[in-house]
Amino acid sequence: MKIADIYKSKSLTTSFEVFPPNDKVGLEQVYNCLDILSLEKPDYISVTYGAGGNTKGRTVEIADRIKRQNGLESLAHLTCIGAKKEEIDRVLEDLEKNNIENILALRGDYPVDRELEKGDFNYARELIEYIHKKKGDKFSIGAAYYVEGHRETNDILDLFYLKEKVNAGVDFLISQIFLDNEFFYSFRDKLEKLQINIPLVAGIMPVTNAKQIKKITSLCSCTIPKKFLKILEKYEDNPPALKEAGLAYAIEQVVDLVASDINGIHLYTMNKPETAKKIIDATGIIRHE
Repeated sequence: MKIADIYKSKSLTTSFEVFPPNDKVGLEQVYNCLDILSLEKPDYISVTYGAGGNTKGRTVEIADRIKRQNGLESLAHLTCIGAKKEEIDRVLEDLEKNNIENILALRGDYPVDRELEKGDFNYARELIEYIHKKKGDKFSIGAAYYVEGHRETNDILDLFYLKEKVNAGVDFLISQIFLDNEFFYSFRDKLEKLQINIPLVAGIMPVTNAKQIKKITSLCSCTIPKKFLKILEKYEDNPPALKEAGLAYAIEQVVDLVASDINGIHLYTMNKPETAKKIIDATGIIRHE
């Protein structure tokens, strides 16, 4: 089933994200994670695609496993930075062969540990246009957005580029991580003025350690609110307490977003299903029949 159709049929969706392990590690851990997450009956589970194409083969394999064995819809990430058209064609064929109908089309981050060869794509918009050109409406395509703007551009340009992606054929948008819901509400208002009316999904990840917060702020242009700074200062030297405080903060974020009529909650699980389950149990965003 296409994710675009899921958003048409539901007022609130819940989804999870997992990531493939590197090539030196087996898939058992992520499969165990999927088996636990699938018991929560989310609307779909997404699988990331490594920087510069790392772990790309495993993305299709895991996305196929989600559909075939876990009985859920899967969303395969696809990055284009450094990729040739022939490589994208192969991935699209693999997805089609495995009956995977949903793609999160991304530019991708430049790898920090190696040089990246020149590819045929510079922006996610070009990838989105290419997928539609090659496959028509075969896939439901999502794209990413930053509620505080991308670190490589400014607010106005970022909105312009997002509008371009939507015009190229995007069905839904999933945010990168943010810690202050007010930024999200302000961003949503801007999109309404730009007449971008496709489903807007909030990506939430509970910050459970000090190292994690530093990585988030460096990668996602994510502001740390004063409220969270106080939590960090109080519990930084007490990892178990910080983990619980970070989880409580994420739960509070989700409750507030749902009360404000969010289209969907996308939990970045970091392959830790227990944390995701605690958020689901505390918020009731998935209602079991």
